[in-house]
Amino acid sequence: MTERLLPTRLLFRFSVPCLYRESLWTAEGAALGAEHRLPSLTQLDEGRSYADVRAAWSEAGLSFRVQVEGKRQQPWCREARPDESDGLRIWIDTRDTHSIHRASRFCHQFVFLPLGSGRQLADPSAEPLLINRAKENAKPVRPGVLRVRSEKRVDGYVLDAHIPAAALTGFDPAEHPRLGFTYAVIDRELGNQTFSCGGEFSYQDDPSLWASLELVRG
Repeated sequence: MTERLLPTRLLFRFSVPCLYRESLWTAEGAALGAEHRLPSLTQLDEGRSYADVRAAWSEAGLSFRVQVEGKRQQPWCREARPDESDGLRIWIDTRDTHSIHRASRFCHQFVFLPLGSGRQLADPSAEPLLINRAKENAKPVRPGVLRVRSEKRVDGYVLDAHIPAAALTGFDPAEHPRLGFTYAVIDRELGNQTFSCGGEFSYQDDPSLWASLELVRG
């Protein structure tokens, strides 16, 4: 049997549809149906897929829903230590530029935690993070702009996240209907589930390694 020299996902540039949804956020969170499910590309490299990730868009921004299953332990989350916490990280490039290896001002990183905030560390949290080695940072995001909601399950959790257009430098679906995109579901117990490529490459700060989201209607 020939050993694979490169991960399968690195050999392709993936582009997946992200469906329109007029109401992205309600009192119940994102509540995205199965039609918004993103494909699990990690399986191409025989990686474990334990998280169902869904996405939707409108002119108001982007929303995501993640359901994590198969856990026996509570997620480890600390709002003050987002880089070390379990949860969802999302990278967005509003110009879908794959020819650069360092983030531009159109590139963003966000982290959403199902726990770790509040007096009992039981509340979810959300915040933007700077991208390492960026040539230029995106505009600052005001506190409270990002939205997050979580629900504990017997074997995991459901996490809803909303990124308003105001938090996305250059977000203009009419002029730029494709976004550079990748995500990582971080979990100390189950491992990390990533989208466009795995941790053997520095996808966290290299936009050329991200996939694309096609903002489509219907």
